Amino acid sequence: MVQTLINTTDLPFHGSATQVPYEASRAVILPIPYEATTTYRKGCENGPAALLEASEQLEYYDDELDQEICWGAQIYTHPAIADTRAQSVSSEEMLQVTSDTVSKLIQDGKFVIALGGEHSITSGIVQAYQQASSEPFTVIQIDAHGDLRHEYEGSIHNHACVMRRLVSMGVPTLQIGIRSVCKEEADLIKEKQLSVIWAREIAVEPNWIERAIAAISTKRVFITIDLDGIDPSLIPGVGTPEPGGLNWYALTAFLGRVFENHQVIGCDVMELAPLVDSVVSQFTAAKLVYKLMGYQGLAQGW
Repeated sequence: MVQTLINTTDLPFHGSATQVPYEASRAVILPIPYEATTTYRKGCENGPAALLEASEQLEYYDDELDQEICWGAQIYTHPAIADTRAQSVSSEEMLQVTSDTVSKLIQDGKFVIALGGEHSITSGIVQAYQQASSEPFTVIQIDAHGDLRHEYEGSIHNHACVMRRLVSMGVPTLQIGIRSVCKEEADLIKEKQLSVIWAREIAVEPNWIERAIAAISTKRVFITIDLDGIDPSLIPGVGTPEPGGLNWYALTAFLGRVFENHQVIGCDVMELAPLVDSVVSQFTAAKLVYKLMGYQGLAQGW
């Protein structure tokens, strides 16, 4: 078993001034700098640290929500787990330590925002939420890719297979912004009648958010965001960029509606692969994480 506590040197989210002790926290940032199966541009194991460093530059005040989010969120930044920067970690070890760690955070009543790392991590996170309660929840995936292959490059735990694993676990899903699938995935979407809002539909359909919200069949939801779901003009620092992604205001408008209409039980933000000599990707990702906290705080009355 890989140790839960591997790395303690990364900066805290938003800087030390806004951190609180674990016992007092509401929102817990969980860095998971794991990378083993990326297939194009590598570097997502460095994503959490880059996002955390960039988060120090965020303003406390959010103009949309008219509040300084950090004080109500009472942020605690957990030490990194499954850290492949430090040592080799197998997919089985990563999934186990991720599930164990998230299970403890759920038990302690924390709102978890996990930072990847590659998208395969999400299987371990979702497993923890499944084990924590028998009440159903939907996984909302914002992504450029379907991630519905049964296996890829010899592994069922490849980052290209994460949503197939969740479908196999019996979790309802809603995929947003998809614009790249193989025929196997397209056939599965039709066979299983999976809910997908394609990126090309978002570009031309004014009421896509209403259609997406109507497709969610459960009160509780978990949100997984692969940053390549956002247009690469906003976040170029990803492993597998695809043109035609969501813009900032379409993304935040959708997320705001989800938090308004549903109980969000947790989130993750995955696949940030920082570029050399550019901070735009990690800063935008950090601002997105802060938005997620703000929407949860508004919903929960923090």
